[in-house]
Amino acid sequence: MTLVALSTASVYPESTAHAFAWAAQLGYDAVEVMVGVDSLSQQTAALQQLSEHHEMPICAIHSPCLLWTQRVWGTEPWGKLERSAELAVAVGADVVVVHPPFRWQKEYAAGFVDGIAALEESTGIAFAVENMYPWRASSRRGMEMYLPGWDPSDQEYANTTIDLSHAAIARSDVVAMAERLGDRLRHVHLTDGSGSAKDEHLVPGRGGMRAEEFLTHLAGRDFAGHIVLEINTRRCSTRAEREADLRESLEFAREHFAVPAR
Repeated sequence: MTLVALSTASVYPESTAHAFAWAAQLGYDAVEVMVGVDSLSQQTAALQQLSEHHEMPICAIHSPCLLWTQRVWGTEPWGKLERSAELAVAVGADVVVVHPPFRWQKEYAAGFVDGIAALEESTGIAFAVENMYPWRASSRRGMEMYLPGWDPSDQEYANTTIDLSHAAIARSDVVAMAERLGDRLRHVHLTDGSGSAKDEHLVPGRGGMRAEEFLTHLAGRDFAGHIVLEINTRRCSTRAEREADLRESLEFAREHFAVPAR
């Protein structure tokens, strides 16, 4: 069954603990944990306690591969992924979300595709490689900052993630990307974007990515992975505003991910 989950990144600057509370209060099915600078996100026992206390399963672990989490769990990239898999197994998650290597991580990038496949075989965890984007210096020019590339449909990954905000920056058609990936699409970061050079992570439906059409497409092909709301609520000035955005996002997912009658 497809779970509609909340990413802990969606409540930043509130904590990982607050994310579990929000998910339970609003009726999400599960939580995706973004491993980051919040120490709770790195602690197996703390996450297990939060999951049990709120009766909220953890469906996925997002490995610490962002620029601002480069030193979380050391600096060796394969070690980070191994620890992410260990955490996933311990808390009952079946997916680890991972970004492709940065261009300057040449040795890591050279063995990335085969290394991901080997990790999946050894751990039993799906490492869902996420789509990224060219880094745009202007509306016309971009630089490739990821190796072996920002579009996972160009590689032979067994499991992948589509993030609609990232696709907005890359000006990618997410329905076409989903069609290219087929059953290799294991995970979704449901959000939105306007097509600017910023990673906006808008509430779905507030940008130009045709998020409702994307969800309808997934429902029509019996998508059975996780749909995770990963939005930016940092500009919310009150808890009421944050609650409204988190609730609207959940309602959007449930409304548009509806399996059509046969």
